[in-house]
Amino acid sequence: MNPMRRLLAFALLVFAIPISAQQTSQAGPAIHSGGAVFAINAEIPTPADREYKVAFEASTGDQGELNVVFNSVARFINMHAQAGVPRENIRTAIVIHGSAGWDLINDAAYRERHGTANPNAELLSEMMAFGTEVILCGQTAASRGIPTDRLVNGAQVALSAMTAFVLLQQDGYYANPW
Repeated sequence: MNPMRRLLAFALLVFAIPISAQQTSQAGPAIHSGGAVFAINAEIPTPADREYKVAFEASTGDQGELNVVFNSVARFINMHAQAGVPRENIRTAIVIHGSAGWDLINDAAYRERHGTANPNAELLSEMMAFGTEVILCGQTAASRGIPTDRLVNGAQVALSAMTAFVLLQQDGYYANPW
């Protein structure tokens, strides 16, 4: 066998094993417009009788694409639903400030700003229907000129992101560190 064929055969053998072992992620079972997850055979149990109350922070966005933090929240919901945690035990909130505030404007306002529909609107709507609290920092809205009367349906405005986190933590939410 010539050296080039030998190298090709070796490469196929070496790279075929990891490729065939890779899993594919899928959306759901709770949120279908984002938050794809992998099925995991976890060694550390995920108790279904515990309450998972987590507050996430989104501070960057308005890139004309799905906000990565919003997608992470959907992943958190889907992971726990897939692990057998009932809906009533999965509680999430997103506190939005900075440029991410623009990701909360409705389709009409987003079209005026970007010429296209808001890529976050469907995911936000689905998560809020699940029970996710979507909270915009009022200070961000005022300082950046974000029209609070043109937010996606269900989004709320707080005095500040700092205030929202204090209130959520007093209600038993853990602040997600990433």
